Amino acid sequence: MTIAVTDVPEKDRFEARDDDGTLAGVITYQVTGNVIAYTHTKVEPDHEGHGVGDLLARTAMDDAQAKGRVVVPICPFLSSWLEKHKEYDKIVARSHRRVK
Repeated sequence: MTIAVTDVPEKDRFEARDDDGTLAGVITYQVTGNVIAYTHTKVEPDHEGHGVGDLLARTAMDDAQAKGRVVVPICPFLSSWLEKHKEYDKIVARSHRRVK
């Protein structure tokens, strides 16, 4: 089975779909200027354990890198994934502070 990931900006998310077009998973985001916050990753139960989350994360991060964006990883899955993929460290905001 092949999984294709595409950006769906009108829904503020990347979608992973299988050969039949069935939704396999999503990673949602919010963009402000050159900052993109990835807020949630969800893989459908039928597709868990097949690398869909990894493919979503890699596609989203490659897209942010290509567009010169700073990434704020709010999603716990992506935060954990990024700990293992140091090649993206230069574009990830690792600390933040509350703005009053």
